[in-house]
Amino acid sequence: MTELLTVDDLRVTYPTRQGPSEVVRGVSFALGRERLGIVGESGSGKSQTGRAILGLTPPPGVATSKRLEFDGIDLRAASPATWRKLRGARMTMVMQDPKFSLNPVMQIGRQLMEVLKFHGGESRADRRARALAMLEAVQIRDPERVFRAYPHELSGGMGQRAMIAMMLVTEPDLLIADEPTSALDVTVQIEVLRILDKLVAERGMGLILISHDLRLVSSFCDRVLVMYAGRVVEELRAADLHKAQHPYTQGLMNCLPKIEGGARPLPTLRRDASWAL
Repeated sequence: MTELLTVDDLRVTYPTRQGPSEVVRGVSFALGRERLGIVGESGSGKSQTGRAILGLTPPPGVATSKRLEFDGIDLRAASPATWRKLRGARMTMVMQDPKFSLNPVMQIGRQLMEVLKFHGGESRADRRARALAMLEAVQIRDPERVFRAYPHELSGGMGQRAMIAMMLVTEPDLLIADEPTSALDVTVQIEVLRILDKLVAERGMGLILISHDLRLVSSFCDRVLVMYAGRVVEELRAADLHKAQHPYTQGLMNCLPKIEGGARPLPTLRRDASWAL
């Protein structure tokens, strides 16, 4: 399998009053044109890993790595001009909450068209047609209305779909999706995942899906990385998630709610200090 992205010993550090604090500690993996899931509890470093890959670690944080390469491009030495060409066109990220990602004073359609204008040379009519087509592709029933709407006029789920459309409209090679379906109902989740699956299968896109939903990841992804306290504690095929060997992964699986035969009291995750070492 041809590697689209290579990450070796990725570390993200933030200064604190007690000294530097590493929130991502030595994460390493390779991604082909496949679906890779990253799971773990809140605070395990999943989103920080995704942001660091795109060079979006907010200051005063610092991201370092022994190797960070995308399609033959060394991202550690990438200039601002190179990042402008890559982000939005070839590498994109769907953030978890659209309220903080969409411009509140710009119509949705204008925001989608702005992405295409920056990264392509189509006419205004072509950009408008592509934007409307992508809004329809993410199961927005009235794309014309949403095209003219402002973010505050949309529900959380509708805003999330608009955000996904914005990230997919340029047909990127790599998509990092941070809880992309968390605000969507189950039926729309399936449709959005079907769109992502089609991009991976037909266009050869690489997908990193960051999620808390282990059942979703096990059924949708090809491989899974399990993170705890900033580092990867286990990597395995998604279909083998129920065969996990690490006690942390096993604990996460055991805490999943069951409709029938649920245990009482509800199981809790037993932690070991050695997991964080």
